[in-house]
Amino acid sequence: MSSSLAKGQNGPLSANDVVVSLELTTPADLSALLVKADGKVRSDADFVFFNQPTGPGVNLVPGAPGQAASLAVSLGAVPADIEQVRAVITLDDASSNFGRFAPPTARVSDTNGTVLYEYRIEGLSSESIVIALELYRRQGSWKVRAVGQGYAGGFAALVTDHGVSVDDAPAPAAPAAPPAPARPVAPPPPAQPFNQAPPQQQFNQAPPAPAGPPEVSLTKSRPVSLVKGQKVTLRKDGGVALTFLRMGLGWDPVEKRGLFGNRAPNIDLDASAVMFADQNIVDVAYYGQLTSKDGSIQHQGDNLTGEGAGDDEVVLVDLTRIPPHINTVMFIVTSYKGHTFEQIQNAFCRLVDGTTNDELARYTLQGGMPFTGMVMAKVYRQGGEWKLQAIGEGIQAKHPGEAAPQLGRFLVS
Repeated sequence: MSSSLAKGQNGPLSANDVVVSLELTTPADLSALLVKADGKVRSDADFVFFNQPTGPGVNLVPGAPGQAASLAVSLGAVPADIEQVRAVITLDDASSNFGRFAPPTARVSDTNGTVLYEYRIEGLSSESIVIALELYRRQGSWKVRAVGQGYAGGFAALVTDHGVSVDDAPAPAAPAAPPAPARPVAPPPPAQPFNQAPPQQQFNQAPPAPAGPPEVSLTKSRPVSLVKGQKVTLRKDGGVALTFLRMGLGWDPVEKRGLFGNRAPNIDLDASAVMFADQNIVDVAYYGQLTSKDGSIQHQGDNLTGEGAGDDEVVLVDLTRIPPHINTVMFIVTSYKGHTFEQIQNAFCRLVDGTTNDELARYTLQGGMPFTGMVMAKVYRQGGEWKLQAIGEGIQAKHPGEAAPQLGRFLVS
């Protein structure tokens, strides 16, 4: 029995040889990009399409008359330095868009024809190109993820951003008013997974911090715009303590103008919530462990695109379930591929009342910084109640494991 995937969901692949096929109501081409951990192909040979139907471990199989081709993928033959195989659908008529037709469906089957996963790509509108799904490595095994993201700038921009020489690739005309570009899907686990680190990491007490901006009060009628170092007590109007909060973190890549229009770099950022007992790290919620061991913190999943004005990643915190020995939860953002915040704009974190969805406070970073990580904010106990402090300090870290030794200086309130 096959499993239906929703956008962003993933599942394990037990078969070593799989077939990616499509169900479409309009003519379209299927192609594949074989990319390394940095989101780039090694050479043009890692781009499989109708003029180059064979690549390392991947073959484009022509469909029956009137039907789309399929991709036969031998996962064991995919080179070890290839992290992801991305399946791309391109409409034959580049001036058209997916919004005019029934949503396409992508399927992953074994070689016997048994459908393992099915993904109906809902929500497409002006796109003529979409990254449908991705086969990717995770801890020595292969998984499939439903992506469903349109790509800005047309076919030439898509393959160029993946490192393919555009002169050697077929280049249909770019669609008008293209959607925002897709970012890479969730990265593989960090080189030194956090949950394999020592159970506690001791930090030396940092010197007292200088006096910062005055502490302010929360009100649902007028969200507080925080400045660096500012603090708020987590109480709502009428002095009622917050019990369930949502921390939303967001960012946008800086767009650059190029030959094929505006494009943003392929940036993969990850939000994490690090839990402390005094000076000791005891747990973390991040893309590799979405729920803290005590269940008080839930990460809502790795963001795929970062596009739009809303939160890119969300962390839910139930203050009533945090054990008494936990006195600080620190929210950090790390850049898995090593891009710095100089290439990122509009980075923010915002505090939302989890029961009413009222935005209570927001902190926006001003300008980019030459760091691969950012400590955005923390919530901490003081005098029997919880407070929030905006931090906005840079660190050099591509995942939570690298960030851990650098967080001790932010524990002092």
